[in-house]
Amino acid sequence: MAQYAVLIYANDSAHAPEATPADTGSCDQHAQELVAANSMVVAYALTPRDMATSIRADSITDGPFIDSKEIVAGFYIIEAPDLDAALAIAGTNPAIREGGGVEVRPVHSGGVVERTTE
Repeated sequence: MAQYAVLIYANDSAHAPEATPADTGSCDQHAQELVAANSMVVAYALTPRDMATSIRADSITDGPFIDSKEIVAGFYIIEAPDLDAALAIAGTNPAIREGGGVEVRPVHSGGVVERTTE
């Protein structure tokens, strides 16, 4: 089955270090639903924008790479038979109902890169 990345865009991430279960409840419930449907491969929530550090060729700055209304608040990888099915799955993300949105992209390659110690 094909894999698709679902990037979650929101005004900010609900997953601050001091976040409570009430703060992350809709996200957690959505993840549990995708696991129960055998669609979820992996998911990561990112911390709020004020915890970001950006690197460019000539500088390192505090904050997200692009200063915009919405940021990438998290992402997950799903398995689906085709793009239409992936869009249907991603369309259930609570960020959409809460004023944000999601972006769906086919995963081109994957796997774990092994670290070598020398």
